[in-house]
Amino acid sequence: MTAPAAASSAAAVPAGAAAIPDSFGLNLYRADPDLRRLAALYLPADLLAHLDPHLDRLGALAGGALDTLAGQADRSPPVLHPRSRTGADEQRIEKHPAYIEMERLAFGTFGLAALSHRPGVLGWPAPMPPVAKYLLTYLFVQAEFGLMCPVSMTDSLTRTLRRFGDPALVARYLPALTAQDLDVLFQGAMFMTEQGAGSDVGATTVRAVACDDGMWALSGDKWFCSNADADLAMVLARPEGAAAGIRGVALFLLPRRLADGTANAYRILRLKDKLGTRSMASGEIRLEGARAYLVGDIGAGFRQIADMVNNSRLSNGVRAAGLMRRAVTEAEFVAARREVFGRRMIELPLMRRQLAKLRLPMEQARSMMFQAAEALRRADAGEAGAYALLRVLTPLIKFRACRDARRVTGDAMEVRGGCGYIEEWPDARLLRDAHLGSIWEGTSNVVALDVLRADARQGGLDALRAHLMGLGETLAEVPALLDRAVALARRAAADQTLARQAASALYHVTSAAAMAWEARRLQDDARLDLARDVLLHRVLPRDPLAA
Repeated sequence: MTAPAAASSAAAVPAGAAAIPDSFGLNLYRADPDLRRLAALYLPADLLAHLDPHLDRLGALAGGALDTLAGQADRSPPVLHPRSRTGADEQRIEKHPAYIEMERLAFGTFGLAALSHRPGVLGWPAPMPPVAKYLLTYLFVQAEFGLMCPVSMTDSLTRTLRRFGDPALVARYLPALTAQDLDVLFQGAMFMTEQGAGSDVGATTVRAVACDDGMWALSGDKWFCSNADADLAMVLARPEGAAAGIRGVALFLLPRRLADGTANAYRILRLKDKLGTRSMASGEIRLEGARAYLVGDIGAGFRQIADMVNNSRLSNGVRAAGLMRRAVTEAEFVAARREVFGRRMIELPLMRRQLAKLRLPMEQARSMMFQAAEALRRADAGEAGAYALLRVLTPLIKFRACRDARRVTGDAMEVRGGCGYIEEWPDARLLRDAHLGSIWEGTSNVVALDVLRADARQGGLDALRAHLMGLGETLAEVPALLDRAVALARRAAADQTLARQAASALYHVTSAAAMAWEARRLQDDARLDLARDVLLHRVLPRDPLAA
């Protein structure tokens, strides 16, 4: 009596290749219906309706052709050719055709570096708000992380140049920085880091000497320069005779080619062999009297480039959110289709718990992305208190979301099992790329301390409290927990060993409040439960021995 049943059961279980779920070709926008519902809370209805087909197209690319290009570019990193075959110093970086095609999609088709700065991108008659930019970035990065650094730096350089640059300089370079034709486009970069001056910008040793024509000559080495062959770079240097420390650092715009078309006087010494973001060229650069333009006030270099750094930090948080979303999508896809012991994995209680633990930080980061992007829009519009809110939200998402992404991508890999560890699948690349977010534009310690600076200098915590209480009805526990988190942060100002703990607490309470606001606007009980889970599992005390 048992043999037929056993045979029937065996026949129902997929064998061989059919047993391994493959998500290739999945539209990552359609696979995430909550994304559009959330976007509707933060974008005008007409703009979201206009963007919807573009998001759908990008979602299809990210789950298919773009993912293939990203894998090819990751396996074929850029190569530096310092000289031509005749011996000329050409300083050419050879990029794989797959990477160039991704550049065409990011800068050209979707205009990711331009859409905040000029009308006409994707057929929209005005510059788009930050939420639109980050919504598209969030989808794009689910396939390709490395290229999003040059995209972000081009966008951020344009923003900083427009804020602080001489009008003639802006007029000269803005059209190329916001072009969608790759033959016309100028990509941007930020050369800050030196061997002895990473986060300690005040230790900058690159020198700047004024020239007779109004330009400056820069000399010295920059140690970590991503998008190394960018057409324009923001560079920190110390003018001759300037004070020591951070007050003596000035900001300069460095063109790769001078007005007459000749190469500027700097060399790419070598490219970095990185754990992740292998598709994108990061290098070491030696400035040999390279000509550059002073940007803004000579004594305010760090304050001015901080605008670019903070914009890049926010982009890092957005990218971490996107990496987590892709990791969760992959894990849920596998769990829903892989059969083990006669049952789908998603039916197993422990797997359901594991998926819930992956989804929670992913949802937190997504809400924080929308909240920070909206704060950026309000700050740029000059709304009272919005800049202070942005200044604290930016390091919060950069600190916590980037750290969460490392764990989420690693644990999601485990759901796929041994295949997840193989580079043919997206999991390994997601994991490698996720580790960079906690390093670029400030390590976790530096960014946690920046939360405290945002309070001391801009009143960030008061602005955050006012914002969260202004959201309206929230979870009953939020006001008291917010008070405790703020108190912890202010205590951390005197005892910096508490800075990371305080940053995490503020992030969790803020994300829970935002998620509860979203849930009530959407009448979504499941999202409200997620908000409660944030408090239960990431804020409130728990007995590790309790069931």
